[in-house]
Amino acid sequence: MIAITLPDGSRREFENPVSVAEVAASIGAGLAKAALAGKVDGKLVDTSYRIGNDASLEIVTDKHPDALDVLRHSTAHLLAQAVQRLYPGAQVTIGPVIDNGFYYDFAYERPFTPEDLPAIEAEMQKIVKESLPVARSVKSRDDAVAFFRGLGEAYKAEIIESIPANEDLSLYSQGEFTDLCRGPHVPSTDKLRAFKLMKVAGAYWRGDSNNQMLSRIYGTSWLNDKDLKAYLTQLEEAEKRDHRKIAKAQDLFHLQEEGPGLIFWHPKGWSIWQVVEQYMRRVYRETGYGEVRCPQILDVSLWQKSGHWDNYKDNMFFTESEKRTYALKPMNCPGHVQVFNQGLHSYRDLPIRYGEFGACHRNEPSGALHGILRVRGFTQDDGHIFCTEDQIESEVRAFHEQALKVYGDFGFTDIQIKIALRPDSRLGDDATWDKAENALRSALSAAGVEWQELPGEGAFYGPKIEYHLQDAIGRTWQLGTMQVDFMMPGRLGAEYVDEHSQRRHPVMLHRAIVGSMERFIGILIEHHAGQFPAWLAPVQAVVMNITDAQADYVEEIRKSLANQGFRVHSDLRNEKIGYKIREHTLQRVPYLLVIGDREKENGQIAVRTRGGEDLGTMSVADFASRLRSEGVQ
Repeated sequence: MIAITLPDGSRREFENPVSVAEVAASIGAGLAKAALAGKVDGKLVDTSYRIGNDASLEIVTDKHPDALDVLRHSTAHLLAQAVQRLYPGAQVTIGPVIDNGFYYDFAYERPFTPEDLPAIEAEMQKIVKESLPVARSVKSRDDAVAFFRGLGEAYKAEIIESIPANEDLSLYSQGEFTDLCRGPHVPSTDKLRAFKLMKVAGAYWRGDSNNQMLSRIYGTSWLNDKDLKAYLTQLEEAEKRDHRKIAKAQDLFHLQEEGPGLIFWHPKGWSIWQVVEQYMRRVYRETGYGEVRCPQILDVSLWQKSGHWDNYKDNMFFTESEKRTYALKPMNCPGHVQVFNQGLHSYRDLPIRYGEFGACHRNEPSGALHGILRVRGFTQDDGHIFCTEDQIESEVRAFHEQALKVYGDFGFTDIQIKIALRPDSRLGDDATWDKAENALRSALSAAGVEWQELPGEGAFYGPKIEYHLQDAIGRTWQLGTMQVDFMMPGRLGAEYVDEHSQRRHPVMLHRAIVGSMERFIGILIEHHAGQFPAWLAPVQAVVMNITDAQADYVEEIRKSLANQGFRVHSDLRNEKIGYKIREHTLQRVPYLLVIGDREKENGQIAVRTRGGEDLGTMSVADFASRLRSEGVQ
C-alpha cells in the first residue's frame, strides 16, 4: 500500500501508484477541478505526476502560495503558442517567470511591436477556450536536440546542446505546441483566465550584444480578473507617482547622458537629501555609532584580500596611476576594517560601531539603470559593528528596533522580514555559514519576529536579514539589511584581545537602514506621490502677497521663519493670488501663507493647506509652533 499524508495530517492509502489528480479526485470532485499542480515531499509537480512511494502531498489550488508561479509559467507557454500560430516561422527561446508576470523571447523576421499585442492576446484567449490538455514527456538530450531541429527551432536546440549528454529532459505539449521546460504546468489551458500582455522590448540572445536581437514580449498573469484589475490599477497609480516625473515637476534633480547612472541634484532635491541625512546622522549619534569617512579609491590588493576581487570585480570600476591599479569602492566595509585596525582593541572595547554616509560606485548594466532607483553612483547610510559572537544577538535586536522606528517616521508601517541564506558562490565553509545563519535566526526569534527565508540570496561573505517595506499603493521595496560576517575580519587582519589575552577575530555586522540614499529618496517620492509630510518637504511653506503693499511684510515673515530653521519661500510676483495658490498647490507645498492688508495690519498670516483646507488667520509664532509639532520627535 502507498500512504499519502495530506497537510491536515490525514492519510489516504492506495494499492498502486497514484497521480496527484487521482488523489485530489479521491478527496472530492471540487478539489479535482480546482487542482493546478501538486507538491510531493516539498517538490512542485504536475497533477499527472504519479506517486509510487509513501509521501506527503499538498494539492496546489489558487489558494496555495505556489499557484501564481505555476500559472505564470504556463501563461508564458500560452503566449509562445499564440505567437507561433499567428506568425509561422517565429522561433521560441526562453520564457521565464518574473515579478508579477512573465516574458518570452522570440526570433522572427521582424521585431514585434505594441500593435501586435492585441491580436496575440486574442489568440491566447482562443487557446484558453480550446481547453487543450497539457502533457509532459521525457526525451534524452540528443533526441530533444533532433526533435527541435526538426521543428526549425535552432535557438531551443542550442540551449539543449549546452546540457550534459546524460540528462533526460522534460518537454511539455499543448495542442500543436511543444517546448522544453522543467515544469510544472497547469493540467489544461482553460485554467489560464486572467492575463494581459504589457509591452515589447529588444533583448540580445543570451544577453550578449554580439548576438542577434530578439523580440521580448512581457505579460502579467493573475489568479482571477479581480487581482488582474487591481494590479493594472496599481500600475496606473505608479505611473502617476513616477519619481522622475515628480522630480521634473518639482525641480528636484535630473539625469543626463554624459553621466549615466549618476545624479545632478537641484536645490530642492538636495534639501530632501539633507533632511534624510541629518535624520540618519541623529540615529547614528543616539545609538552609539562613531561617524567615519574613508577613501573613494583603494589599491586592488585590498579588494583581493577582502574577497571582492574574486566575487564582485565585474561590478567594479577601476583606474590606474603610476602603474598601480585602484578600484572605486563598491562597498564601505573594507575601509571600516582599516579604521578598526588602527590600534589593538580589548574585548572590553567591543562592540565598536562605525557609521558612514559612504559614496560607492557599481558598474551596473546600462539597461538596468532606472531613474534614481537603480544607479551607478550612490551613497549609503552604511554602518559596521565589530563585536564578539556573544554580542550578535543583542546588536541585531537593537538594530531591528532602530530600523522599525526609522521606517515608521518616514511613513512605512507594513514591513516584512526575510533572511537571505548562503549563495552558491561564497567565502567560507558550511560550518561557518551554519553558525552565521543560526545567529540571525536566534536574534529574530528572541525579538519575537516572524520571518521568511530566501535560499541562495545572501551576500558572498555572509547571510543577511532584509527589511521589505510596502508602499502606499501596495508595492514592496527591499531596503535595510543586517549581515553577519565571519569572513572579512580575518581576511583583512582585524583582531582584538579576549579575556584570556588571546588574539581573536571579531564578528563584523554590516548594517544599513535606508540603504542607498538615492534609491530611498526615489521610493519616498513615489510613496508620498510628492506630497511629503511637512518635516520632509523641500519647501515647507510659501508666503504670498495679494498686492505690492504687503511685499515688505511678506519678506519679514519669510526671514522670521527661515531664521527658525524652516524652509520657506516667498512669492512676490505680480500675479493674482488664485494663480499663485494653484501653482504652489501643484508643487505640493504643505502650507500656503496668504498676506493681504488685514493680515499685515494685524501682524498675522492666513494659512491654507495644499489640500485646500482654510486654517484661518494666526500669528507667525503660532504657525511656527504648528510646523514644529509636525517634525519627527
